[in-house]
Amino acid sequence: MMRLLPLRFAAGCVLALLCLAPSLARATDLGEPGIGDAAALVTIIEYSSLTCPHCAAFHNDVLPELKKRYIDTGKVRLLLRDFPLDESALKAAIIAHCAGPTRQPSFIEVFFAQQQSWARAKDPIAALKQLARLGGLGGDQIDACLADKDLETAVLQARLDGQKQFDIKSTPTFIIDGKVQTGEHSVEAFAAIIDPLLPK
Repeated sequence: MMRLLPLRFAAGCVLALLCLAPSLARATDLGEPGIGDAAALVTIIEYSSLTCPHCAAFHNDVLPELKKRYIDTGKVRLLLRDFPLDESALKAAIIAHCAGPTRQPSFIEVFFAQQQSWARAKDPIAALKQLARLGGLGGDQIDACLADKDLETAVLQARLDGQKQFDIKSTPTFIIDGKVQTGEHSVEAFAAIIDPLLPK
């Protein structure tokens, strides 16, 4: 698990964000990107940081089988929520949002699949921009998104909301049927939690 880091990394808006009431509406509506049927019986909320190797392990190694067993069959919906732990993760989350709600989950998957190459690059933001351009975003569009302070504030507020609501201390953190599950889980571990929630 990657442990919770303070919000020092976010320039410009952190001090104001720390004073926001939990109920204050976001300046920008991030929506609720997800994978799977909105009518699924079980919803998993994942809080992740795009630079977290344990989050990447879930997306790269566990999620494909979880999708096959539960998501693609309409039993489970996975909601993706931002919990950036550093500046690079924040910028990656912003770029993923800029791709739009339909393509955002795909951008997240690519960022996790390529995490080793961009997160450890000499210039992680330049490497992210290159990936985003390959995904169809224009250079001017990417720069405009990264300069969007309302969007940055909204991403950071999503992290604060999750921290306050679920007392999140590390990533990945999963909320399944209202219960908090932390750390790496195998498909079998997820099945042990999910199966009792499904009709017999």
